Amino acid sequence: MSLSWSSAIPRNAVRALVAALAAFLLVALAGTPSQAYPPDVPGKAQVQSELNALTVAAEGSMTGYSRDLFPHWTSVNGCSTRETVLKRDGTNVTVGSDCYPTSGSWYSQYDGVTRTSPSDISIDHVVALAEAWRSGASSWTTSRRQAFANDLTGPQLIAVTISVNSSKGDKDPSTWKPPLTSKWCAYSKFWIHTKYRWGLTLQQSEKTALQSMLNGCSF
Repeated sequence: MSLSWSSAIPRNAVRALVAALAAFLLVALAGTPSQAYPPDVPGKAQVQSELNALTVAAEGSMTGYSRDLFPHWTSVNGCSTRETVLKRDGTNVTVGSDCYPTSGSWYSQYDGVTRTSPSDISIDHVVALAEAWRSGASSWTTSRRQAFANDLTGPQLIAVTISVNSSKGDKDPSTWKPPLTSKWCAYSKFWIHTKYRWGLTLQQSEKTALQSMLNGCSF
């Protein structure tokens, strides 16, 4: 005697399988909050077009540079830009009345490390302030430099570990890349899109390194 598929498999097992598949699809489609990228990360085709459009020029001088010329961590709805990024990039973040996180966890995209204390986290300017200065920001107004240093609308600010941020410093992709090679694609997109949005220049060695990383993107 033959059995139908529905009679051969208990209904509760089918329900469990369907529930498991639904949960998997929900996570796959929504992504893991702690590993979410900053906003406004375009696809490969757009970023390639932006890279092609960027002006290649010799790096400018550091003469006159000061971080104070890029006022940062300004207030956003009563919270500083740093506090806003900590909340945005973390998972299950709770904050006190002063906006500073009291609990949560942060996944560092550059080195794949998770931390549970905000004091172990830095907010990285993907295109460092000194790098921006050498790439055209030296001629900007202080107001524009402030907007750049507190840019929450593009992929210019990201929460990472203090140690990896220190190793990066103000280096460009020709001399520094994230330790996780799996993040090179995303990092190249962050960098190119930020320089394009803000009209900054890049060196030939920098462009070559970015192109190499971008070539590794599948979409």
